[in-house]
Amino acid sequence: MKKFLFKFIPWLIPIIVVLVWQLSANAGWLKEAILPSPIQVIEKTIQLWNSGKLEKNIAVSLYRATAGLLLGGSIGFLLGLANGLSKISRSISNSTIQMVRNIPHLALVPLFILWFGIGEPAKILLVALGTMFPIYVNTYSGIKDVDPDLIEMGHVYQFSNWQLFKEIIFPAALPSVLVGLRYALGIMWTTLIVSEQVNAKSGLGYMAMNAQQFADTKTIVLVVIIYAILGKLSDSIAKFLEDDLLTWRQREVIA
Repeated sequence: MKKFLFKFIPWLIPIIVVLVWQLSANAGWLKEAILPSPIQVIEKTIQLWNSGKLEKNIAVSLYRATAGLLLGGSIGFLLGLANGLSKISRSISNSTIQMVRNIPHLALVPLFILWFGIGEPAKILLVALGTMFPIYVNTYSGIKDVDPDLIEMGHVYQFSNWQLFKEIIFPAALPSVLVGLRYALGIMWTTLIVSEQVNAKSGLGYMAMNAQQFADTKTIVLVVIIYAILGKLSDSIAKFLEDDLLTWRQREVIA
Protein backbone atom coordinates (compact mmCIF):
# COMPACT_ATOMS: atom_id res chain seq x y z
CA MET A 1 0.00 0.00 0.00
CA LYS A 2 2.82 2.39 0.95
CA LYS A 3 4.62 1.59 -2.31
CA PHE A 4 1.44 2.33 -4.30
CA LEU A 5 1.00 5.68 -2.52
CA PHE A 6 4.56 6.75 -3.36
CA LYS A 7 3.89 5.94 -7.03
CA PHE A 8 0.55 7.77 -6.98
CA ILE A 9 1.67 10.97 -5.22
CA PRO A 10 3.53 12.48 -8.26
CA TRP A 11 0.26 12.22 -10.26
CA LEU A 12 -1.83 13.94 -7.59
CA ILE A 13 -1.23 17.55 -8.71
CA PRO A 14 -1.84 16.84 -12.45
CA ILE A 15 -5.10 15.04 -11.59
CA ILE A 16 -6.26 17.95 -9.42
CA VAL A 17 -5.37 20.45 -12.17
CA VAL A 18 -7.38 18.51 -14.76
CA LEU A 19 -10.38 18.18 -12.42
CA VAL A 20 -10.37 21.92 -11.59
CA TRP A 21 -9.93 22.69 -15.30
CA GLN A 22 -12.95 20.54 -16.26
CA LEU A 23 -15.14 21.91 -13.43
CA SER A 24 -14.23 25.49 -14.41
CA ALA A 25 -15.26 24.75 -18.01
CA ASN A 26 -18.54 23.14 -16.86
CA ALA A 27 -19.28 26.21 -14.74
CA GLY A 28 -18.79 28.45 -17.77
CA TRP A 29 -15.75 30.23 -16.32
CA LEU A 30 -13.61 29.12 -19.28
CA LYS A 31 -14.68 29.84 -22.85
CA GLU A 32 -13.80 27.32 -25.57
CA ALA A 33 -12.15 30.09 -27.62
CA ILE A 34 -9.77 30.77 -24.71
CA LEU A 35 -9.22 27.32 -23.17
CA PRO A 36 -11.30 24.26 -24.18
CA SER A 37 -12.20 21.70 -21.51
CA PRO A 38 -10.25 18.44 -21.09
CA ILE A 39 -13.22 16.48 -22.50
CA GLN A 40 -13.26 18.66 -25.63
CA VAL A 41 -9.51 18.10 -26.04
CA ILE A 42 -10.00 14.34 -25.70
CA GLU A 43 -12.78 14.42 -28.33
CA LYS A 44 -10.44 16.33 -30.66
CA THR A 45 -7.70 13.78 -30.00
CA ILE A 46 -9.98 10.91 -31.03
CA GLN A 47 -11.08 12.81 -34.14
CA LEU A 48 -7.50 13.54 -35.27
CA TRP A 49 -6.36 10.01 -34.44
CA ASN A 50 -9.16 8.44 -36.47
CA SER A 51 -8.28 10.69 -39.42
CA GLY A 52 -4.65 9.52 -39.25
CA LYS A 53 -3.26 13.05 -38.91
CA LEU A 54 -2.22 12.84 -35.27
CA GLU A 55 -0.09 9.70 -35.42
CA LYS A 56 1.51 10.88 -38.69
CA ASN A 57 2.60 14.21 -37.21
CA ILE A 58 3.78 12.60 -33.94
CA ALA A 59 5.90 10.14 -35.97
CA VAL A 60 7.45 12.98 -38.00
CA SER A 61 8.32 14.96 -34.87
CA LEU A 62 9.80 11.89 -33.15
CA TYR A 63 11.94 11.19 -36.21
CA ARG A 64 13.30 14.75 -36.29
CA ALA A 65 13.94 14.78 -32.53
CA THR A 66 15.65 11.37 -32.50
CA ALA A 67 17.78 12.04 -35.58
CA GLY A 68 18.89 15.44 -34.24
CA LEU A 69 19.69 14.03 -30.78
CA LEU A 70 21.69 11.11 -32.18
CA LEU A 71 23.67 13.36 -34.50
CA GLY A 72 24.29 16.20 -32.04
CA GLY A 73 24.76 13.88 -29.07
CA SER A 74 27.33 11.76 -30.91
CA ILE A 75 29.35 14.79 -31.99
CA GLY A 76 29.16 16.35 -28.51
CA PHE A 77 30.18 13.09 -26.84
CA LEU A 78 33.15 12.49 -29.17
CA LEU A 79 34.37 16.09 -28.83
CA GLY A 80 34.01 15.87 -25.04
CA LEU A 81 36.01 12.63 -25.00
CA ALA A 82 38.72 14.04 -27.25
CA ASN A 83 39.12 17.28 -25.29
CA GLY A 84 38.84 15.58 -21.91
CA LEU A 85 41.52 13.02 -22.74
CA SER A 86 43.91 14.97 -24.95
CA LYS A 87 45.67 18.22 -24.07
CA ILE A 88 46.46 18.80 -27.75
CA SER A 89 42.84 18.42 -28.81
CA ARG A 90 41.74 20.60 -25.88
CA SER A 91 44.13 23.41 -26.73
CA ILE A 92 43.07 23.31 -30.40
CA SER A 93 39.29 23.23 -30.14
CA ASN A 94 37.96 23.86 -26.62
CA SER A 95 38.12 27.69 -26.73
CA THR A 96 36.38 27.77 -30.10
CA ILE A 97 33.64 25.37 -28.93
CA GLN A 98 33.08 27.40 -25.76
CA MET A 99 32.76 30.58 -27.85
CA VAL A 100 30.28 29.02 -30.30
CA ARG A 101 28.35 27.43 -27.39
CA ASN A 102 27.41 30.87 -26.08
CA ILE A 103 25.57 31.77 -29.29
CA PRO A 104 21.82 31.06 -28.81
CA HIS A 105 21.28 28.33 -31.38
CA LEU A 106 17.70 29.44 -32.06
CA ALA A 107 19.10 32.76 -33.31
CA LEU A 108 20.57 30.76 -36.19
CA VAL A 109 17.16 29.68 -37.56
CA PRO A 110 17.16 32.28 -40.39
CA LEU A 111 20.69 31.26 -41.41
CA PHE A 112 19.82 27.55 -41.32
CA ILE A 113 16.86 28.18 -43.63
CA LEU A 114 19.12 30.05 -46.05
CA TRP A 115 21.84 27.37 -45.91
CA PHE A 116 19.75 24.18 -45.81
CA GLY A 117 16.32 25.27 -47.08
CA ILE A 118 13.01 24.54 -45.37
CA GLY A 119 13.23 20.73 -45.61
CA GLU A 120 14.25 18.10 -43.07
CA PRO A 121 18.02 18.88 -42.94
CA ALA A 122 17.51 22.35 -41.45
CA LYS A 123 15.22 21.06 -38.67
CA ILE A 124 17.38 18.04 -37.80
CA LEU A 125 20.61 20.05 -37.84
CA LEU A 126 19.10 22.73 -35.60
CA VAL A 127 18.10 20.06 -33.05
CA ALA A 128 21.58 18.54 -33.39
CA LEU A 129 23.23 21.90 -32.70
CA GLY A 130 21.07 22.48 -29.63
CA THR A 131 21.70 19.04 -28.12
CA MET A 132 25.41 18.88 -28.90
CA PHE A 133 26.68 21.39 -26.36
CA PRO A 134 25.08 20.06 -23.14
CA ILE A 135 26.50 16.60 -23.86
CA TYR A 136 29.89 18.06 -24.82
CA VAL A 137 30.19 20.18 -21.68
CA ASN A 138 29.13 17.38 -19.32
CA THR A 139 31.32 14.73 -20.99
CA TYR A 140 34.32 17.06 -20.93
CA SER A 141 33.70 18.09 -17.30
CA GLY A 142 33.06 14.50 -16.23
CA ILE A 143 36.42 13.36 -17.60
CA LYS A 144 38.31 16.37 -16.25
CA ASP A 145 36.82 15.82 -12.76
CA VAL A 146 37.87 12.18 -12.45
CA ASP A 147 39.65 11.72 -9.12
CA PRO A 148 43.44 11.86 -9.80
CA ASP A 149 43.98 9.27 -7.05
CA LEU A 150 41.93 6.74 -9.07
CA ILE A 151 44.06 7.38 -12.16
CA GLU A 152 47.20 7.06 -10.04
CA MET A 153 45.91 3.74 -8.75
CA GLY A 154 45.45 2.60 -12.35
CA HIS A 155 49.05 3.49 -13.11
CA VAL A 156 50.18 1.55 -10.02
CA TYR A 157 48.31 -1.51 -11.34
CA GLN A 158 50.00 -0.89 -14.71
CA PHE A 159 46.74 -0.47 -16.63
CA SER A 160 47.08 0.19 -20.34
CA ASN A 161 45.52 3.42 -21.68
CA TRP A 162 42.45 1.46 -22.84
CA GLN A 163 42.08 -0.28 -19.45
CA LEU A 164 42.48 3.08 -17.70
CA PHE A 165 39.68 4.55 -19.82
CA LYS A 166 37.40 1.50 -19.61
CA GLU A 167 37.81 0.69 -15.92
CA ILE A 168 38.29 4.13 -14.34
CA ILE A 169 37.76 7.22 -16.50
CA PHE A 170 34.55 6.32 -18.34
CA PRO A 171 32.66 4.89 -15.31
CA ALA A 172 33.66 7.95 -13.24
CA ALA A 173 32.54 10.36 -16.00
CA LEU A 174 29.30 8.51 -16.81
CA PRO A 175 27.07 10.28 -14.19
CA SER A 176 28.02 13.64 -15.68
CA VAL A 177 27.44 12.37 -19.25
CA LEU A 178 23.92 11.21 -18.32
CA VAL A 179 23.14 14.57 -16.69
CA GLY A 180 24.15 16.14 -20.01
CA LEU A 181 21.81 13.76 -21.84
CA ARG A 182 18.82 14.71 -19.65
CA TYR A 183 19.56 18.39 -20.16
CA ALA A 184 19.92 17.85 -23.92
CA LEU A 185 16.51 16.12 -24.05
CA GLY A 186 14.84 19.28 -22.72
CA ILE A 187 16.62 21.43 -25.30
CA MET A 188 15.71 18.90 -28.01
CA TRP A 189 11.96 19.45 -27.54
CA THR A 190 12.31 23.24 -27.25
CA THR A 191 14.31 23.40 -30.47
CA LEU A 192 11.89 21.07 -32.25
CA ILE A 193 8.90 23.26 -31.37
CA VAL A 194 10.59 26.32 -32.86
CA SER A 195 11.94 24.58 -35.97
CA GLU A 196 8.56 23.01 -36.80
CA GLN A 197 6.82 26.36 -36.63
CA VAL A 198 8.98 27.78 -39.42
CA ASN A 199 7.79 26.76 -42.89
CA ALA A 200 7.02 23.17 -41.86
CA LYS A 201 4.41 21.05 -43.61
CA SER A 202 4.20 18.31 -40.99
CA GLY A 203 4.96 17.66 -37.34
CA LEU A 204 3.40 18.74 -34.06
CA GLY A 205 4.68 22.32 -34.38
CA TYR A 206 3.05 22.55 -37.81
CA MET A 207 -0.22 21.25 -36.34
CA ALA A 208 -0.17 23.99 -33.70
CA MET A 209 0.64 26.76 -36.20
CA ASN A 210 -2.01 25.52 -38.64
CA ALA A 211 -4.59 25.37 -35.83
CA GLN A 212 -3.72 28.93 -34.81
CA GLN A 213 -4.84 30.21 -38.23
CA PHE A 214 -8.30 28.71 -37.65
CA ALA A 215 -8.46 29.66 -33.94
CA ASP A 216 -8.61 25.92 -33.18
CA THR A 217 -7.64 26.05 -29.50
CA LYS A 218 -8.46 22.36 -28.95
CA THR A 219 -5.69 21.27 -31.32
CA ILE A 220 -3.23 23.81 -29.89
CA VAL A 221 -3.86 22.59 -26.33
CA LEU A 222 -3.60 18.98 -27.54
CA VAL A 223 -0.17 19.66 -29.08
CA VAL A 224 1.04 21.33 -25.87
CA ILE A 225 -0.08 18.28 -23.85
CA ILE A 226 1.63 15.89 -26.30
CA TYR A 227 4.89 17.85 -25.98
CA ALA A 228 4.60 17.60 -22.19
CA ILE A 229 3.97 13.83 -22.36
CA LEU A 230 6.86 13.26 -24.81
CA GLY A 231 9.16 15.38 -22.64
CA LYS A 232 8.25 13.43 -19.52
CA LEU A 233 8.58 10.10 -21.36
CA SER A 234 12.05 10.91 -22.71
CA ASP A 235 13.21 12.11 -19.28
CA SER A 236 11.91 8.88 -17.72
CA ILE A 237 13.90 6.84 -20.27
CA ALA A 238 17.04 8.85 -19.41
CA LYS A 239 16.36 8.33 -15.68
CA PHE A 240 15.91 4.57 -16.28
CA LEU A 241 19.28 4.48 -18.09
CA GLU A 242 20.83 6.41 -15.21
CA ASP A 243 19.48 3.95 -12.63
CA ASP A 244 20.46 0.94 -14.74
CA LEU A 245 23.99 2.07 -15.63
CA LEU A 246 24.86 3.57 -12.25
CA THR A 247 23.85 0.70 -9.98
CA TRP A 248 27.39 0.74 -8.56
CA ARG A 249 26.73 4.23 -7.16
CA GLN A 250 23.58 3.06 -5.37
CA ARG A 251 25.52 0.15 -3.86
CA GLU A 252 28.12 2.63 -2.57
CA VAL A 253 25.42 4.77 -0.93
CA ILE A 254 23.89 1.70 0.78
CA ALA A 255 27.32 0.55 1.94
